[in-house]
Amino acid sequence: LLAVPVLATQVAITQLQIETGLHPLAVAVAAEGDKQPERETRRTPALRNEVYEKLTEAQEAAEAKDLATAKRILDEMIANSGKKALNSYEMANVYNLYAFIQYSKEDYAGALKSYEKVVSQPDIPVAMEINTRFTIAQLYFVQEQWQQGIDAMLKWFSMTDKPNANAYILLAQGYYQVKDYDKALVNVDKAIAMSKAANQIPKEQWLNLARFLYFEKNDTKNTVAVLEELLTYYPKKEYWVQLSHMYGEQEKTSEQLAALETAYVQSMLDKDNEQVMMAYLYLNADVPYKAAKVMDKGLSNKTIADKSKNWELTGNAWRQAQELEKAIPAMEAAAASSDKGELYARLGNIYLDNDEFSKAITAINKGLSRGGVKRPDTARLVLGMAYFNLNQYDKAREAFNAAASDERSAAYAKQWIGYMDSELARQQSLKDESAGNAAQQADANAQTPGDDKAADEASGEKVSQDKEKAEEPAAGKPEDKGKAEG
Repeated sequence: LLAVPVLATQVAITQLQIETGLHPLAVAVAAEGDKQPERETRRTPALRNEVYEKLTEAQEAAEAKDLATAKRILDEMIANSGKKALNSYEMANVYNLYAFIQYSKEDYAGALKSYEKVVSQPDIPVAMEINTRFTIAQLYFVQEQWQQGIDAMLKWFSMTDKPNANAYILLAQGYYQVKDYDKALVNVDKAIAMSKAANQIPKEQWLNLARFLYFEKNDTKNTVAVLEELLTYYPKKEYWVQLSHMYGEQEKTSEQLAALETAYVQSMLDKDNEQVMMAYLYLNADVPYKAAKVMDKGLSNKTIADKSKNWELTGNAWRQAQELEKAIPAMEAAAASSDKGELYARLGNIYLDNDEFSKAITAINKGLSRGGVKRPDTARLVLGMAYFNLNQYDKAREAFNAAASDERSAAYAKQWIGYMDSELARQQSLKDESAGNAAQQADANAQTPGDDKAADEASGEKVSQDKEKAEEPAAGKPEDKGKAEG
């Protein structure tokens, strides 16, 4: 998640313009309390006119991409020197042009050797040596010779008065490559501090390197701080996602949700796993409606994969949001794509919640027959409730008895059986009472034949009252387990 790519080093072969700065902390700490030595003065030999003209000729050829001619001129300068041998400064300039030619041909190893010959010449100008040593360090890094590049950079730091922020970054990259993260971090932090002190925005790759290094050191606090700074200057999706992850590591659930939500509302989350994570964070924050909306949108526009587990998440979210009409088709899709019966059992539970008892029975039976139901006892309780609500009491009893075979549901199943028995007894009592009342009314009518209309009305009112009593459930009905479990 927080990996950093290798930071490529850009090499400038022409004379480097080095800005002023401070010595790197790695050097400054070692020499703490000591004043930096003054730059040495050298008596540099003069560049003779005839040599200058030849060098100019070779340089013009090289700049015109006529590298063969440029090399021939330089070869002749060395071969023909004889008694007029080139002095150290003149030789340094020759090797400097050789290096340019070799680099232009992508002969980096050859260019590096030529630059090493430049700095090996005695009494060359200090500025020339400083600039060349910086180029040498860059060439080592280009060839992934990290330790040699670090050594070359430290030599350069020991010579220059005020290195700039880019130099600290180059050294930090070298230390990063050899996994010396502590020294890398010291130098990249110094570069960032220098940039801010100059009222400049730190470069994105600098902050990224700091972020990676803090992460590797398990410094979550500073990793978060750098990510927040990256988002201030470079508000990109990847940083919102990473920041959300790091907030999660800190168990800052509200901030974790807020960071990812910020990316989501800007339509930055285009990957399946990112949107699913968004939905889970909403669920964990007890905002199931938003979770369901995220999943529903992603499944509709195909940015979330059409998989059983994703439909299951959608169905569960809609159900928790009390949107049963939307939960049902989502869970139907989840169950149809699954090879196990568990999702059909859950679907049956939702059907029960929505008073679709026949569909609940079909779904539960399908799940039980398919296998893989995590709690068959609970599924059979739901099955019994559905049968009970359809007045199919024998099948309800069978389902409750099957559920009772599991001790986890035994007590609740027995409560339902007891309730069902009391309900059946109540209904039978009402039926007997109604039959007795009807017989009494018939006898009364036979004894008072003159008032048949009044008797019929009285009889009808009595039957209606008996029907209302029969439809009232018995007291003590167990809690609807399907709805209670959710």
